[in-house]
Amino acid sequence: MASRKTSVKKKVLVKKNTQTRWAPFWTVPKKYGRTRVIHPGRHTAVKRNWRRTKLKD
Repeated sequence: MASRKTSVKKKVLVKKNTQTRWAPFWTVPKKYGRTRVIHPGRHTAVKRNWRRTKLKD
């Protein structure tokens, strides 16, 4: 990738980076009840890692 990125490309990368974050911790008890213990990452819609899956841009 080029060392100097355009503002459009930066905007795309910022959006993609926020999509891979875990869901908030309070979504687990809200969805499953208080006693269930599940990782908040399972509620994240987009599962992507910079090593595994590359972006198409």
